[in-house]
Amino acid sequence: MSSELWLRQFFPTPEAPVRVVLLPHAGGSATFYLPLARALAPVADVYAVQYPGRQDRRDEEAVRDLRVLAGLVAEALKPGLDRPLVLFGHSMGATLAFELAQRLPVAHLIVSGRRAPSQPRADQDHLASDDELLAAVIGLGGTSADVMADDEMRALILAPLRADYYAAETYRWEPAPPLETPITVCIGDDDPKTTVEQAHAWAGHTTAPTTVEVFPGGHFYLVDHQERVAELVAQGVRRVAPGAVGS
Repeated sequence: MSSELWLRQFFPTPEAPVRVVLLPHAGGSATFYLPLARALAPVADVYAVQYPGRQDRRDEEAVRDLRVLAGLVAEALKPGLDRPLVLFGHSMGATLAFELAQRLPVAHLIVSGRRAPSQPRADQDHLASDDELLAAVIGLGGTSADVMADDEMRALILAPLRADYYAAETYRWEPAPPLETPITVCIGDDDPKTTVEQAHAWAGHTTAPTTVEVFPGGHFYLVDHQERVAELVAQGVRRVAPGAVGS
């Protein structure tokens, strides 16, 4: 399997001592992380994951099982394990990052906008009508209503979006020994999908320290706080490689 198919690099920094991999939310693509990748380029070798079913991979079927997806992404990441790995995942991407941390040596795990795996919810948006599903996504603030009003764009977005929501909402944590990886949890203080209490529950999934950072905003708080989010990721990089330059 080609790593280039899965991993997109916008600002190569091959001499950086740490590799950062960014994992998108449900319905998201690698380009969502363009601003964050730009901000992190001085401190790390940054890649964003491109899931099947979107953009240049739109002719591929989206993966409807997060554990299957984690296995595929893990295979794509294995050639890059020559340096410490830091993962950042938002929403569905946070759960995927957690699954990856159970398969690969991860130096620091940064999860965003996602309750701990041990804190299930009974979300059923994947069963909603097309209009209801799109309305739910727009309501979270991650997608413009103008984009969804375009019939061609709707057709491109709906299939992978529904597959991602199915994968995220049917995922169930299977009890396992905790990680030994430090975890940083980022959450908006008005996130309808995750409470601060559910964010703190990530501490039960690792024997290493867990830090919770609360931002003003909703589920997509990071859109308005790119600079601070980038600095948090850069701090994680510097903990792994203290000699890394600042962001």
